[in-house]
Amino acid sequence: MRVKPNSLISSLLLSLGLIFNSNVVATNTDILSFLGSVGLSSSQSHTIKSQFDAALSNASNSSDILSVACQASQESLGAEQVDTSPLNQTLVDENWSLSCVASPYCIILPQSADDVSKAIRIISYFKVKISIRSGGHSPNPGWSSIGQDGVLIDLQRLNQISLSSDKKVSSIGPGARWGNVISTLGAQDATVLGGRDPPVGVGGLILGGGYHHTSPEYGTAADNVKNFEVVLSNGTIINANLNENSDLFWSLKGGGPNFGIVTRFDVYTIPVNEIWYQLTVYGPDQASSILDVFAEWQLNEGSSDLKANIILSLGTDSHVLGLVYSAPAAQTPSAFAPFSALEPLQVVVPATNGTFTTLNEAISPFIPTEHLRHDYRSASSKVDAQLYKDVYSFWLDKAVATRDAIVANQTFVLQHVPGNMAAQGIAKGGNPLGIYPETHQWWTTLVDWVNEEDDDIARSAAIDTVDQWQKLSRERGLSLPFFFMNDAARDQNPIASYGEENVKKLREVSRKYDGTQLFQTQQNGGFLLAHV
Repeated sequence: MRVKPNSLISSLLLSLGLIFNSNVVATNTDILSFLGSVGLSSSQSHTIKSQFDAALSNASNSSDILSVACQASQESLGAEQVDTSPLNQTLVDENWSLSCVASPYCIILPQSADDVSKAIRIISYFKVKISIRSGGHSPNPGWSSIGQDGVLIDLQRLNQISLSSDKKVSSIGPGARWGNVISTLGAQDATVLGGRDPPVGVGGLILGGGYHHTSPEYGTAADNVKNFEVVLSNGTIINANLNENSDLFWSLKGGGPNFGIVTRFDVYTIPVNEIWYQLTVYGPDQASSILDVFAEWQLNEGSSDLKANIILSLGTDSHVLGLVYSAPAAQTPSAFAPFSALEPLQVVVPATNGTFTTLNEAISPFIPTEHLRHDYRSASSKVDAQLYKDVYSFWLDKAVATRDAIVANQTFVLQHVPGNMAAQGIAKGGNPLGIYPETHQWWTTLVDWVNEEDDDIARSAAIDTVDQWQKLSRERGLSLPFFFMNDAARDQNPIASYGEENVKKLREVSRKYDGTQLFQTQQNGGFLLAHV
């Protein structure tokens, strides 16, 4: 039986966000029983209970409750899995963007699904805030970081990468990085559809959908998941696939961090071991010609030969064009013939038959490694060369002005999305993304800068550019509502762009599998259904 806490203490705790209903504070028997169920000895349980009683008597200090939750986690999981110290700054700094670096009250580093289960039960019991980090590559503050008002669950030790004996399925932990996944599997002549940027973590990319060089042919990264192992808010460990918990399976394929903590992804391999690629650089005055060719290519070769894909990143001073073909070739594949009309300034990676591992190695020198502040933003539209050129011209003026004002670097990236990507999603059990069924593009920008005081200026060009995308595309009948979650900014609402029916279903699944709505009310950040 539960008893109501003292009304004054209750109101104070509620104001601090530490409890969410009048039945949160447990009786002595409840807390001792609970602590025993997560592995604490009788002596440890009584010590934690005494600390909890003291914390309740000092309800004005929310850190007391956090201290109890962290200490209980450490007793349950072991000191090597819970950092309650002066914080290990190496762990704190794992986030890619400086704008996301924060010092949590403690860091939990689970090594198994059982560890995650115990951790989330403790988090749920003591009603403390959490943030969950897979690779920490989101630039959105609070998405994979949290300050002294909460606990960070860092999944980096759940980084297993294994391959089934028939090489048809790879089991991958959420804390693995895509570069390691690709190289580990490549050494066994196997490939999965995952991330293009080696440092990106597995978990966040798949839960946001995930776009890869082979997505035109095989769909999103999430579409290629066979099974999710998931820890729910009550600590239950379940599988979600076409046969078990199929509604949750559907929801996890782009629905973000709304349903549980995925502790293992079982991913189908794809029959792509050897590829052809080339990387070239063009001058600043060639943007218009590049966009003309790109739009033509999208509607023709890019829609008919699904092994062909493009890496297209326009800048303020130069432009990068990568051609990737998912098969070896003795010469430039005919699918890329339209690009032969462009004269590059430099061929930085010559035509090569290799693997995704060698492609990652080839492009790694061109990926910035400085620890800076980052932001990105998402938009989408139907294919139209003039729209592309008009928006690029608008962006260029904004980006140059921002660069000159605060020394910020920005890119203008167009990602090719043929209609087959939507078809692949349907064929593989469906997903909530609501991808447009004809060829279109997903635009994004990456902004890098140094100083926190320049945040608003740095982000302004991207914000204004998305507004311009939407304005011009609406006026010209080229508008699409979709925001790609993996590229969306903190103030965008990608889940809302999935469509009303899909959002309704996602809410139903959230309530079914997260009865207490822990992931809506206690999670520090992320694209949450509570904010749709």
